[in-house]
Amino acid sequence: MPTNRVLFYLGGAVILTAASSFAQNIAWEGETGVFITPMAYVAPSTSDSFGLPLIKYHYLYGGNVLGNFHEVSITEGVLKRIEFGYTRSFHAGGIVPSLSPLWHDGFNIFTGKIDLVPENAAKKAWMPAIAVGFILRTQVHDVGAAILDKNVTNGDVYLVATKTITQLKVLPIILSGGVRGTNSELWGMGGSAPNFGERAFGAIGFVCKGPSHTSFILAAEFSQQPRHPDQLPTAIIPTTVAYALRFVPSPERRINIDFGVAQIAGQIAPGVNLQARAQVGAQVSYGF
Repeated sequence: MPTNRVLFYLGGAVILTAASSFAQNIAWEGETGVFITPMAYVAPSTSDSFGLPLIKYHYLYGGNVLGNFHEVSITEGVLKRIEFGYTRSFHAGGIVPSLSPLWHDGFNIFTGKIDLVPENAAKKAWMPAIAVGFILRTQVHDVGAAILDKNVTNGDVYLVATKTITQLKVLPIILSGGVRGTNSELWGMGGSAPNFGERAFGAIGFVCKGPSHTSFILAAEFSQQPRHPDQLPTAIIPTTVAYALRFVPSPERRINIDFGVAQIAGQIAPGVNLQARAQVGAQVSYGF
């Protein structure tokens, strides 16, 4: 049975400092992070001004039911502690007449994040970076909203901690995790949830040096989803689990190329198969 695996990645470029490299990566919805989960790092900037923008293009083949997803983002850092951004999600429909009309053209995504505690604060090497952020989606017309034939707004607020561990004389390791309050299903691609509730997320990455100053980051992440989409009380959406490979051609050039897969949702109810658990995705992000 077809399924959706999406591409999801890890944030960052590579060491020199893995942490600052991760701050150069834009996740699926435009915030700095992995592919589907935010990290506590923020987009690069100076202590007294704006930084140069980060831009990203994401593609996900969602299968015959969901169709194709494209996302274009721009993200800006401010004062070394703040970031904000805008993403436009574009969608080309699937080809299954009974289910594909539940997905429409796309929607807007606005993001923001504040670094509450910098990594290694107070000269403590064990201290993770801690941040709070939000994601706001407008003009969502998918799944439950399509059943109701109206646009809806949904969103997330989250608290996240991230730590890059370089003291272990082995590969640098990036650990990240947090909790979000959300009324969104599958980042808006599954429409909304009936209620606002808390969900956990996390990620781990390993930074590997390649030939000629190249680097690779291998990562895995998870993100719990609201159990039922709006207007579909018998449907069950599982936790998303993703795996990713990031290639960083050069530490001097702020470009990242990502490939990945993720388990999202297949058989969500008797007789309802989204055919979306075995698809791949790719991303290119660039920082000026």
